[in-house]
Order: sequence, then structure tokens, then C-alpha cells
Amino acid sequence: MKITEVQAFLMSCPLRQPLCLPFWGGERTIVKRDAMLIRVTADNGLVGYAPGPAHERAARQIQDVLRPFLLNRDPRGWRQFQFKESLELEKTYRAVEIALMDLAAKEKGCPLSELIGGRKRDRIKLYGSAGMYMSPARFADEAAAIAGLGFTAYKMRPALGPDKDFETVRLMREAVGPNFGLMIDAHSWWRMGDHNYSRETVSDLARAMVSFHPTWLEEPLPPEDHAAYRELRASRTVPIAAGEHEPDEAGFLDLIQTGAADYIQMDVCCQGGFAMGSRILEAIARERLRFAFHSWGTALEVLAAAHLGICWPADVVEWLEYPCYTHRGKPGMYPFPLADEILREPLAIENGDLLVPDGPGLGVEIDECVIEKYPFIPGPWSFFRIDSPPETVAITGDHSVKWVETSPSMR
Repeated sequence: MKITEVQAFLMSCPLRQPLCLPFWGGERTIVKRDAMLIRVTADNGLVGYAPGPAHERAARQIQDVLRPFLLNRDPRGWRQFQFKESLELEKTYRAVEIALMDLAAKEKGCPLSELIGGRKRDRIKLYGSAGMYMSPARFADEAAAIAGLGFTAYKMRPALGPDKDFETVRLMREAVGPNFGLMIDAHSWWRMGDHNYSRETVSDLARAMVSFHPTWLEEPLPPEDHAAYRELRASRTVPIAAGEHEPDEAGFLDLIQTGAADYIQMDVCCQGGFAMGSRILEAIARERLRFAFHSWGTALEVLAAAHLGICWPADVVEWLEYPCYTHRGKPGMYPFPLADEILREPLAIENGDLLVPDGPGLGVEIDECVIEKYPFIPGPWSFFRIDSPPETVAITGDHSVKWVETSPSMR
């Protein structure tokens, strides 16, 4: 079996109207959502798929560098492929590698999870991820709605100022009762310019939230400041989660080995793939910490992460993020129909758990109609306008990078 083609398809779902979300110190605008589908074709007619980093740099890397490297190779030898380039290029390669593994597993007739250690279980716990910059009452309503879908936990993104953020957590707990998980993703607290929450404010909020028993407080401080995370975690208030913006493996290991967080998070599509993910999980298991996947895109991304997650027991890999979008009448953030339509059949979810398919490869059928249905729209998908000092910064689909470069025209 030889590889005859390697392709990366970027796609975009534009919002009908830009979604403007005011926060304490500025406004975030969302104009679209992007996705990448990687397709690797073999000469025997088999095709392997993977989700990829949803930005143009990765697409160019796949076309110009990774495609020539992989053509005419046997994908069953993926373990022996020696690809050593820049860190960012290697991250993209690791996303493509998932498609190689899908292809190899299909040829072997086994689930992809069997190629990365073998499944320890057939399901993984999901949390419903939505809530962006709403009033406290609306956050509480959405938390209850997500619970009504059968999820056992809800993640939201507060950015209303310390007093209203506290009130939000209080109302959410009141709405969902004592046994439902609440994750507080505070990555906006360090994205407000002069309104950034200070260490003292973050520490005070963490202490105040203890009585509401959040599952974790995620990225409340600048992600590169591991010392501040160690100090916050040492206060033993609420569990701390971090990792989504780590640029390399050394950063993850520092988080793990120096006691900077209780939950370590990683996105396998853009932060290093299954190989690095497996090494990180080994380190997490040694330190008796917990892991929770970052997954912020399509159902294919959720599924790819799940195949790695079920190769570990639930006391190591505890949670998998499931983004909730509003299409098809469900509660959530905003419409992103591509997220579901990329699969011919919906993922099977039972009592808040994803049932991971055991068919060959990823175990699902891809609907390639989405490639033409959702043509790519160049440019960032989201912008932060910061009031003081005045600045606008942009977000692309690479979750290990805090911002894209700010061009003069955006100042």
C-alpha cells in the first residue's frame, strides 16, 4: 500500500451577522468558524482522514512540505517515518499523522485506538462547552439547558468583571444543583489590557468560588506565567486547569512536574498529535494529575481525541470537551453546522458519555460534501477589541498561540 495523495481542505462557516460580545474592558467579535479536513489516499482505494489546524499556514505546510515527504510511502510504516523540522511544522505533521493512522488501521481492520496502545474502555465522559460573555442570568439558563441535554458538566467563559463573574457562578450552581460539574474558562481575564484581572483579584475570586465547588478554574492567568499558576494552586482553593496555550512539550512538562495545575489540557489537532499526547499522559499518570482534552471544532476533532483518551483509564483522562452549537435547535454558542455535518452519522452519546466507535480506523464515515458546501474565507475567525490601551487583536485556529500578529491597520 502506497500513499498517492495528501490534501488539506480548509472550510469556513460564516455567521449571518458578526456576533459582538461585550466584556469588561472591550468587545469580542466572532465572524465565522473554520475547520480543516485532512485526506490521505492510498493506491488500494483506502482513504484516511484527520482533523487539522484550521488556519492557512498549516494548509500551506501540508501542500508544500508534508505532501512531498509522504507520497509513495507505505502508511503502515508511520511509526518509522522520521520527520524532523521546525516545531510548528512538526505540529502540523502530527495532525497529518492521525490520517496515516486512520488509513493503516482501516487496512488492518481495527480501530485506530488499537494502534496507540489499545482501548481500556469504550466510552469517555463529555462536558458541554458553550457560554460566552453573557449576563449572569443567561449563563445560568444555558447551564440548565446543557444539563438538560444529558451532559454532566458545563463550561463557560466569564468576562463581566469580578463581581458579575462571581454572581454568574453563584447563579449557575443554583440553576443546576450540587452534583453537576461547572468549568470556568477564564482565558479572557488576561486579555483585557488595563482591565486584566490582577493576581490578587484572581486569588480572591478563586477563594470566593470555593463554596460553589467548580470542577476547575481554567487559564485565569497569562498561560506562560507558570510561577503564578503554582502560587495559585498552592493556595488550595479551587482546582486549576491549564495547557491549551502551551507552545511545546517542555511547557507541558513544566506544568505537570512543578505542580502548576490539577488538570492538564491539550488539543491533539494543533499541539502535537498522539505521539506527544501519549508522552504527556504518561507524565500526568506519574504525577497523579488529571487530563482533560481541549477540543474546539468539529465532531471529527472530538472523535480523534477520544480514540487517544480511551487508551487510558478514566482516573488519568477524565474529560473530553464537546462544543455545543445552536444549530438544529440545541442550546449553545452560535450556529456551526459544519461541526456535525462533517460526519455522515452523529456521534453516539449516552448519559453524557461519548461511545467511541470500534469500526476500522476512526470508525466513522466522512461526508466530503462539506468541502464544497463551506468554502474557506481567509482571515481570522475572531477579534478582541481592547479599550485601554486601544488595540484590536485576532484569533486563528491555532490554540497554542495566544494571538496572531497584530498588523498596523488593526491598531
